[in-house]
Amino acid sequence: MSEAVRAAFTIQADWCRRLGGPFTARLCDRLAVVLDRSTATGAAVLSWQGDPVADALALRVAGGLNFLVRNGALSELATHYPPHDAGDDAALDAELHAALAQDALLPWLVSAPQTNEVARSGILMPGLSTIAAATGLPLALFELGASAGLNLRLDAYAYDLGGVRLTPPDAPIMLAPAWEGPPPPVADVRIVARRGVDLNPIDVRDAGARARLLAYVWPEQTARVSRLAAALDAAAQDPAPVDRADAAGWVEQHVAPVAGRATVVMHSIAFQYFPADTKARIAAHLAAQGARATPDAPLAWLRFEFEDAARPPTLRLTLWPGGEDRLLAHAHPHGASVQWLG
Repeated sequence: MSEAVRAAFTIQADWCRRLGGPFTARLCDRLAVVLDRSTATGAAVLSWQGDPVADALALRVAGGLNFLVRNGALSELATHYPPHDAGDDAALDAELHAALAQDALLPWLVSAPQTNEVARSGILMPGLSTIAAATGLPLALFELGASAGLNLRLDAYAYDLGGVRLTPPDAPIMLAPAWEGPPPPVADVRIVARRGVDLNPIDVRDAGARARLLAYVWPEQTARVSRLAAALDAAAQDPAPVDRADAAGWVEQHVAPVAGRATVVMHSIAFQYFPADTKARIAAHLAAQGARATPDAPLAWLRFEFEDAARPPTLRLTLWPGGEDRLLAHAHPHGASVQWLG
């Protein structure tokens, strides 16, 4: 298993390089070399019982290290972190080996990373515009894997989406992904209800929870860090409701077509973490409820997810009645760019 774990760190390093995270890429590469069984953290990582790639094991370790660096617990390792030069491999390896001896890293292995990347709202919002344009109805949002609920508040943000500008008053952030293709539909996106679910929801009013969320953002990507901090500050004044529950049971309990509104189930880079049975139950419930949908009570399933680990994720929409599945876009996993197909 240890070789599969080391390979997972190398795979993650390649993804970081492709997604504009050169420091985190190097960190993952060096961890693949440095990890050994001389520390409790190293032994736990190398003995991982799940799929180290699907479980984002490398990002669990990187997030824990970043948290400890940000909070002053690893002052020597911090001198290798941005904005400093990372130094040569030998020096970085020595500090990583020392850092892995910190028992404080062990809790970071327990749960999957939660980034709640708010720039994904720049991908979800044109999907909601498509639903609003097709139905002419206000929207009720149900988000799976909602984390801190930041993307449930997407109507609070300002956008430039292929020239279509949305500028609500007092928007805490502006999202303007690099756009390719035609603009999305222009529609009145009115959100009349919103609720999310997560196995481990993040309380945006809790300083420790906020610090944990920020630690998962790659430290060299300072614009992402600043954007997340601003979105968290705004959310703390008006948090979206996020329930602690299994997504399948929650969908079965809460999601059904309602007259006078479009019911929208949405999720972004979350479905991959759900067990197979949970995914199957969600799909079955939505299909069953879709059969009950009418033009006055439509149901939509909007999902921004990886279909192929080697290619960018896709934005897909299934809209009932009818149940047509549409590929709306390909997009950067962190929301930096969108190829809109419409």
